[in-house]
Amino acid sequence: MGNNNLRLYFIDAIRAWAILMMLQGHFVDGLLDNAFRDNSNTFYSVWKYFRGVTAPVFFTVSGFIFTYLLIKGNEIGFNNPRVKKGIKRGLQLLAIGYLLRLNFFGLLKGQIYGSFYLVDVLHCIGLSILGIIAIYLLTISRNKYLFPGVLLATTLILFVLEPNYKQYAHVYMPELLANYLTKANGSVFTIIPWFGYASIGAFMSVLFNRFKNFKYLYPAAIASFSIVGIGLLFYSSGFFLKLYNWTGMLVFSKVYFNNYLFIRLGDVSLVFAVFMLFRRFMGNSNVLKIGQSTLSIYVIHYIILYGSFTGLGLYYFLNHSLSPTVVIPGALAFMLATTVLALQFEKNKVYIKLQLSTFVKTVQLMADAWLNEEGQPLLKAFVLKSKLTLIRLFRMVKN
Repeated sequence: MGNNNLRLYFIDAIRAWAILMMLQGHFVDGLLDNAFRDNSNTFYSVWKYFRGVTAPVFFTVSGFIFTYLLIKGNEIGFNNPRVKKGIKRGLQLLAIGYLLRLNFFGLLKGQIYGSFYLVDVLHCIGLSILGIIAIYLLTISRNKYLFPGVLLATTLILFVLEPNYKQYAHVYMPELLANYLTKANGSVFTIIPWFGYASIGAFMSVLFNRFKNFKYLYPAAIASFSIVGIGLLFYSSGFFLKLYNWTGMLVFSKVYFNNYLFIRLGDVSLVFAVFMLFRRFMGNSNVLKIGQSTLSIYVIHYIILYGSFTGLGLYYFLNHSLSPTVVIPGALAFMLATTVLALQFEKNKVYIKLQLSTFVKTVQLMADAWLNEEGQPLLKAFVLKSKLTLIRLFRMVKN
């Protein structure tokens, strides 16, 4: 079994772990009674810490796997078929992100609720994919070091300057766009600084691709990721304090006092090291299927937990009301049910899409038949009435 296959296996295993962590994290955080959220409790504090690791890992591994596939072939620039696929994928994730926040009951009332405009993980990952493609197209044909260099610099700049730009609410922008840059309106994620994790994941994948034929790739990678992870976890804060004392630049002291981005990046590095270390045990077909079905799992979990389209999910009925004795087995059952449903969907995806297409065509034919037989006079009357109303309106404006 070659390095290439092993690499894909450990990445899919990380994706599987991250999506399962996300499922239980969202379930527990959304339904656990506030009376049990005690930071002095060891079990709760450990759970809370590891829950904070999930999103950075998810963004990093998303950037890694996309860029790995992007640079895998010999074609570069727009000749690379992965560019077109990536643009389509990025736009698809943005569309699904907004669709999941749509409430059909609100639409029936002629309303789009404010939560529709909030930005979540799918929006940011979709935009991150588009961002990686943009960097790729601008740099890939110039110098072999420019693409990974810009990716690394992007992460460092976004993370270091985060204390400065996070304070802005961007009130001068339309809320739809401002929500990508600020959490002031309720967005869960923002493209900055979270694009930094996707870009560092892309940087990692470039390194793996460059050294894929190196005999000691995995021993060297495991050692490197472990050293970087430990360094970021335990020494990055002190490093920024020294930078502040040396340069007097206030931004470094701000990073020192709230150094969560680099510390979480240290967590991500250690997660990668652990999964690479045990990569030979991660060829289980079910694990790989879960890692390859993260989008379906995310969509199904969102519908069940948050009530996409209707607003009637578990969160609506059980918001912050369960004790640990209920929420823990509930989270396990939720993880199992969501994963099984997603895998069944993936297994029958072609058939389901065919049935949906058939249903849409049937509805369209019925609508056309109704318009031709009964609806056409009504439609003409509606158009005529609307026309007369507009004419009267414009006459009033003119007068």
